[in-house]
Amino acid sequence: MPLLTQEQIKEIIPHRDPFLLIDEIEEMEIGVRAIGKKMLTVDDYWFQGHFPQEPVLPGVLTMEMLAQTAAVCLMSLPEYKGKIGYFAGIDKAKFRNKAVPGDVLMLEIEVLKVRGPICIVSGKATANGKTVASAELKFAIGA
Repeated sequence: MPLLTQEQIKEIIPHRDPFLLIDEIEEMEIGVRAIGKKMLTVDDYWFQGHFPQEPVLPGVLTMEMLAQTAAVCLMSLPEYKGKIGYFAGIDKAKFRNKAVPGDVLMLEIEVLKVRGPICIVSGKATANGKTVASAELKFAIGA
């Protein structure tokens, strides 16, 4: 059973379909770490145009899924409630394995640093026990 459903996630971050890309939050220590989940299906809109004969999750969407998981973790802090976390940078990004329809993407983030409105997290996406992608993500918290 998820800790947060998609409807509960919508209460924390402003994303909506078709850009709310995470299905649920499995675990979370607010402001410290979180594990999100995305169940990839052949019906996901991006698979229609990203190698339709051999659909692959675009790496940039994997990064956005990690960012949304991080945003839920950070925006759950009382001082950030009602604010928006804007993507400010990606460092050390690595794309290691592909994710395809039928995979369950696990999105693990750990908060590395919070200094005022700037936050840095480490993220890793896995499917079938293999790392799909990893990166350090930076956010600027705004109104």
